[in-house]
Amino acid sequence: MLRKLKSLGYSANLSYALGFLSVIGSIVIWFTQGGTESGLEGAAGERFGIFVGLWAPTFMAIGNGIDNLKD
Repeated sequence: MLRKLKSLGYSANLSYALGFLSVIGSIVIWFTQGGTESGLEGAAGERFGIFVGLWAPTFMAIGNGIDNLKD
């Protein structure tokens, strides 16, 4: 799968950038969707922020895998 991504032009740097953006996006979602409120009103925003934040390790692992591919 990683070879296919690399052949399509998907670079490790793009993957690292997407991982970084998912962390930033997670923080933004957390605060804009009610992550600081108490009660159930902000719970969906908190969960969605955590969900987006969990993408970061996946993108980083894909980038690392592409970096370690032998040409």
